[in-house]
Amino acid sequence: MASRAKVRIRLVSQRKACPNGHVVGDEWIVGRKTPAGMCLSAFHSISPFLMTLRFGGSFPWEPVGEATVCCPDSQVVNAFRLERVTDGEDV
Repeated sequence: MASRAKVRIRLVSQRKACPNGHVVGDEWIVGRKTPAGMCLSAFHSISPFLMTLRFGGSFPWEPVGEATVCCPDSQVVNAFRLERVTDGEDV
């Protein structure tokens, strides 16, 4: 069975105030359950990248174990940084 890493999601930038109350610096650690309090639209955009990172994959245009994904709200443009959590890292 493939290893299932946890992934840290951090809001790193936004164009305008988010109507869901997200602010730069918000952070979630995702393992086997969806993150409490995260906007469903943002989570839906992040999900394919999240699953790839959880199961050891990477993206050729990103550093290994990382991805940057934006929410679909073209006015707010929340940018989320995803990072695979390494074994032994405090979460």
